[in-house]
Amino acid sequence: MPPETATTPPTDVIDVAGRTVRYAATGSGPPVLLLHGLDRSLADWAPLQAALPGHRLIAIDVPGFGRSQPLPDCRLPALAGHVERALDRLGLTSAVHVVGNSLGGAIAMRLAVQAPARVSSLALLNSAGFGREVTWALRVLDPPLLWRFLLRPTEGNAQFAERSLFHDPAFATPERTAAALALARREGAARTLRQVARELGSWRGVHPGWRTELLTEVSALDIPTLVVWGTHDRILPARHLVNAASALPRARTHLFPRTGHLPQIERTEETAGLLSSFWNDL
Repeated sequence: MPPETATTPPTDVIDVAGRTVRYAATGSGPPVLLLHGLDRSLADWAPLQAALPGHRLIAIDVPGFGRSQPLPDCRLPALAGHVERALDRLGLTSAVHVVGNSLGGAIAMRLAVQAPARVSSLALLNSAGFGREVTWALRVLDPPLLWRFLLRPTEGNAQFAERSLFHDPAFATPERTAAALALARREGAARTLRQVARELGSWRGVHPGWRTELLTEVSALDIPTLVVWGTHDRILPARHLVNAASALPRARTHLFPRTGHLPQIERTEETAGLLSSFWNDL
C-alpha cells in the first residue's frame, strides 16, 4: 500500500513583479528549486521534501497554477523568467539545483538556457520536451468548445485526472483529489490551463518547434543533468526517455518500473536516493 498523503509544509507568498508567487521551503543546506507540472501545485513535492534532508528544498507554485497568479504571457521564456525573478526575491542569487516534473522540467531547461549561471544541475522527472506524444486529455484542449466541457471542475473530472497520474491508483487518494478539485474551482483556472497547454501543443501533440530549439540549447550547456521516467506514464510515455538520452547524451538516465507520471510521489524514497547520489557526485 502507498504511504499516507504527505502534509504540505507551511507556505508563504512573495511579490514577484506585482504578482503573487506561493512557495514552501524546508530544510537547510544547498538550495534546490522544485517546479511542478501542468495544472499541478507545490503539494506534489511534499513527500520528497519530507524524505530528502541535507538541502534547502524550495517548492513554488508555477505562475498561473496552485496559488500563484498567472502571467499575461504563458510561453516558456516568460514562465522561466518569472521563476528567475522569484529566486531573486527569495535571496537565491547564486546557482541552485533545479528539479522539474512535466511542465516544470521544460521550465527548468528554459531557465538553464536563459540564466545558466543560476542552475548548478538539472533533474528532469517525466519532463515535457522530449517527444510529440502526450495524453489525449491535453490534446483535446485545443478545439474551441470541447475544453469547456472537459475542464468543468467536478469531482468526477478531478478523480479521473488524479488517477491518470499514477500506476498504482491507490496514490490517487481522496485528499489529493479534493485538493485538485479545489484548485480547479479557482476563477480562471481552466482558461489558464488551456492557454499554457496551447502554447506547448495542439491536437496533433506537443509542438516540435520549441522542443527542438530548447533541446539544442540545453545540449550545448555544461550543466550536469539527470533524466528520470516511469514505465507506466500515461501523460508522457516512457519512450521519451530514449529521446532524452539521444538529445542529451551526457545526461544520466533512470527508468522506474511500475511508475506513473509523478515518481516523486509514487517512488519517493527511490527518487530521493537518486537525487542525493546525483548531487553528491557533482
